[in-house]
Amino acid sequence: MANPWTGEVTLEIDGTAHVMKLTLGALAELEAQLGEDTIIALVERFERGAFSSRDVLALIVAGLRGGGWRGRAQDLLAAEIAGGPVRAAQAAGQILSRAFATPTDSELQS
Repeated sequence: MANPWTGEVTLEIDGTAHVMKLTLGALAELEAQLGEDTIIALVERFERGAFSSRDVLALIVAGLRGGGWRGRAQDLLAAEIAGGPVRAAQAAGQILSRAFATPTDSELQS
């Protein structure tokens, strides 16, 4: 089970629950992969709802790596994510927001 106080989010991939977390190393890797000078541009895209599937995939990979996963983005291209693309986008947004904020009461209940 994910601990929202430490920024964790759970995502089920191919029937297995994975804990995701944006560590400092995962954030640095994310910035480099997306070609951003700061993570703020990515946060702003998510806040505006202007994120791309590339953004979602990059966040999922970074979060999985922060949670200890050693796979590659290519490993997820044919993977089955429970809840589909909508759940993947929600989980990506959750790990991004949890990396920089204290969880809300509703997040603690889910």
